[in-house]
Amino acid sequence: MISPAEIFARLGSDIGPLMFVGSIISHYLPHELGSYINAYFQRLVLFATPCIQITFNELAGERPTRNEAYSAVENYLSIMYSKEAKRLKADIKNNSLVLSMDEYEVAADEFEGAKVWWVSGKSCSKTDTNSSYYKLFFHKRHLDLIIRRYLTHVLKEEPNLRNPRRKLYSNMGSRWSHVVFQNPATFQTLAMEPEKKKEIILDLNVFSTAGGFYARIGRAWKRGYLLFGPPGTGKSTLISAMANHLGYDTYDLDLTAVEDNTELRKLLIETSGKSIIVIEDIDRALDFSGQMRKRKANGEQEDMGRLGIQERETKPYQVTLSGILNFIDGLGSSCCGERLIVFTTNHVEKLDAALIRKGRMDKHIELSYCRFEAFKVLAKNYLEIEAHPLFPTICSLLGKTNTTPADVAEHLTPKTISGDVETCLENAEICLQNLIKALEKEEENVRLKSEEGGSVRNHQLKRKKLMMPQDHLIINEKRARS
Repeated sequence: MISPAEIFARLGSDIGPLMFVGSIISHYLPHELGSYINAYFQRLVLFATPCIQITFNELAGERPTRNEAYSAVENYLSIMYSKEAKRLKADIKNNSLVLSMDEYEVAADEFEGAKVWWVSGKSCSKTDTNSSYYKLFFHKRHLDLIIRRYLTHVLKEEPNLRNPRRKLYSNMGSRWSHVVFQNPATFQTLAMEPEKKKEIILDLNVFSTAGGFYARIGRAWKRGYLLFGPPGTGKSTLISAMANHLGYDTYDLDLTAVEDNTELRKLLIETSGKSIIVIEDIDRALDFSGQMRKRKANGEQEDMGRLGIQERETKPYQVTLSGILNFIDGLGSSCCGERLIVFTTNHVEKLDAALIRKGRMDKHIELSYCRFEAFKVLAKNYLEIEAHPLFPTICSLLGKTNTTPADVAEHLTPKTISGDVETCLENAEICLQNLIKALEKEEENVRLKSEEGGSVRNHQLKRKKLMMPQDHLIINEKRARS
């Protein structure tokens, strides 16, 4: 006669097939009915067997965000179980095909003699619409092994997690969403003066290893960067290079999509450590403590237009300078460490002094026009050359004109891409000639503007001299009367 213990043991070994049956039944029924039946089927299995279930939901928290534990399980299963599962789903990540378990699929795993089963599914509840999950089933006698060692193996020892994919977050209103960060910019390819580049790299390296220092002096482990300069000078590219150098995630914060300071604080709290929080064109994104509204009331429409305030007439916008200052160094900014806060602007003179003082924006970096050292980096990147007979001419012209790295890069982009050496040399010659023509034209425009400005000044001086005798007569007449 079979004992109850043996019955439970046999049922425990058959969890996989039972889960498979439940998943198949739910798959061929309408979505809501199938999910309902599958949930109760799993409860029945748990009631009839000495098993424990652990659920990993895709979304977590009151303001649903992507659950990192779910992502870790998904990565683990994509490698370990794609060969075993019968139904797979495909995705493209980092330009490669990745296979993972389809919904309502079951796969088994074994770890140090303990057998476990993974079940994938999708929730249809009102709060978690279209939210997926993974459920882990195992015999209760393996509880300590699973909790202490197996889950550690899944969540931390999986190879992809040792080199996690960096993410680019953007706020959709008051919530973050993300995609894989794939910008390839590095400091090696960044068009910048070598000394300034070394200075920035050193500063980033010191910051990333200074956790103990910040704790000792009683400050939050964060640092502010202000990047300023004309459009096209590489501010966004520098941010990408910083993220790739440090291995940080990037949060691209659109202030115009945030309703008020409360929503701004919530977004800040939901950011993670080892990240860069970016606000681009800060001068256009903020209503500085009502100052611009006051200008609008006085009829200064030109300034209002430059700062993008007119478009907010139909939409409440309550993010203030005070809210931004609290965002940078208020209590919420200390919720986690190792973060960079980066502001970019084309007009640094418009920014409030309280916003960019040291302690908030600790390092100010000016990105200016392209000079010869930056040009050589671009020539190596685009044309794969480090020297050319035309370089001295270009060096002279760059010193006389204000041309951005973006403009130079456009002229250095070959019209045809080929690995043939002769074609590459021909492309380089054509591109450099085109750049010289553009720089000469710019030099001519600068000369004409200078001459026009000189002629205007000469005209003003002549007019002043013509007015002087009459002025003297008036003065003498006044003296005589007195």
